[in-house]
Amino acid sequence: MKKLLHMNHNHEYLKKVTIGIPKKHNATIYLSEYDPNWPLVYKQLSKEIQSVLQEKVILIEHVGSTSVPGLCAKPIIDILLEVENSADENQYVSKLESIGYVLKIREPDWYQHRCFKHFDPEVNLHVFSKDCKESKRMIWFRNHLRNNEADRTLYANTKRELALRKWEYIQDYADAKSRVVSNIMSHMEVLS
Repeated sequence: MKKLLHMNHNHEYLKKVTIGIPKKHNATIYLSEYDPNWPLVYKQLSKEIQSVLQEKVILIEHVGSTSVPGLCAKPIIDILLEVENSADENQYVSKLESIGYVLKIREPDWYQHRCFKHFDPEVNLHVFSKDCKESKRMIWFRNHLRNNEADRTLYANTKRELALRKWEYIQDYADAKSRVVSNIMSHMEVLS
């Protein structure tokens, strides 16, 4: 499978795609040990999203580290949502806003990605168009980490090491993980 990692951000790019001013972090990253309640939180959030978007939901999945049993994570639920056309914000933004989601990132040059934040509980909602390659990559990576203890441990150790550093933006921490993600993806390609 082709590597479809997100481009590394520079701070100018981050400012360009962020709605409003990007929030500086200037601290280390807090990682929590795996919490078995995370999938339950996702299920509730998924039901809420589906109830407001109804047939507009093409795909909804729990992704990211909170979706992988045994993996440490920032205690933020990552949700992947596919709609027919993520660039057509009129079809879904106001409905998501009605249940507490705030559009924070608009990336027209990267699969028309939109990212919403929800604050109680903390959520990153990633919206892509139907059949997006990045959606497939996210699900594939999640499934691999769920089933491969060695790569899950490698990823966890890298995350813990990087979390000790001070990061100007949280996105900088996410970008720093791209090397280990690329290595795991390369390993996955050999196995497939």
